[in-house]
This record gives sequence, structure tokens and C-alpha cells, in this order.
Amino acid sequence: MANPWHHSVSSAKSHGGEPEDYLQVHAWFDMSKEHFADFRHRALRHHTQGIFECERTFGPTIELSICKRCGTGMMSMLHDEDDPVVGSHEFEPKLVPTRWIGEQHVQEDLGFIPSLGDWLKTMQPEPWMNKSRRLSKELEEAEREPPRILDPEVAKGVADALGD
Repeated sequence: MANPWHHSVSSAKSHGGEPEDYLQVHAWFDMSKEHFADFRHRALRHHTQGIFECERTFGPTIELSICKRCGTGMMSMLHDEDDPVVGSHEFEPKLVPTRWIGEQHVQEDLGFIPSLGDWLKTMQPEPWMNKSRRLSKELEEAEREPPRILDPEVAKGVADALGD
């Protein structure tokens, strides 16, 4: 199973910049490993809806600072402050669509981008999954019941406490 760092290295090779530029996005996709540490964790975000949710979470693009001359990302420059060449780099912003990063992550893990429906249709229903309350019926019955009248002594105590 790939690690967010490996996905980040792949994104840097594909889109420029440094792996650190992509790490938050790739870590977001794999956060569900905290709860289920095998391939099934992917059912939560590794699909079309997850990619769009990633875009809502991180914005439509991420901005990289890339050297015009050598293509190096600014993050690598920050690691070597003593390098006399650092000042000779001329950085310009580069925007990478967040959706591209998400699509790359899912394709690297699964080989294609499934829909949320593709994951859900493989789920085996269990009895507890369909054990819902009939809330609408409960509310209708509650509306038909006569209103509860507050005990006069309690009402007086409430009024006194509120200063009425």
C-alpha cells in the first residue's frame, strides 16, 4: 500500500515543485487508515465524490513556487540556506488543480477512478443498517397528543425565577 509521501514524490515529478507541496492533500486521502488499516479504508475517499470533496477542502488549486531557470521548487531552497546559488533563483508561481492531484492519487492506488456508487454497490447490507426509527410517525403522534399543562405551582416558581 502506498504511503502519502510516495504519492507526494509522484505528484512532484508530474507537476513540479517539491513533495512537501503535495503532502497534505495525499495525507487527507489516506486519513481513513486511522480507522481501517487495509484497502477498505479507500472506500471513504478514493472515488469521484472524494476527489471533489478534496477540492472543496483544499481549494481549486495549490500554488507552487518554481524557479524559472532550473524548475526547482522553493522548498528545496529552504533546506540549504548556505547555498550561494539560492539568491540566483527566480521563482514564479505555478497553480496545480487540486483535482488533478486527487485523481492521480486514486489512479495510483486503484488503477482507475471509481464512483462512490461503485464502492457502495459492493457493500453487503446488514440488519442494523436498515433499522431506522419512524421519526415522522412519532412526530405526527406527538402533535395529536393534547398539550401538557404545566403544574400551577411549577409555573409560579418559573415565573418568580424569571422575574415576571
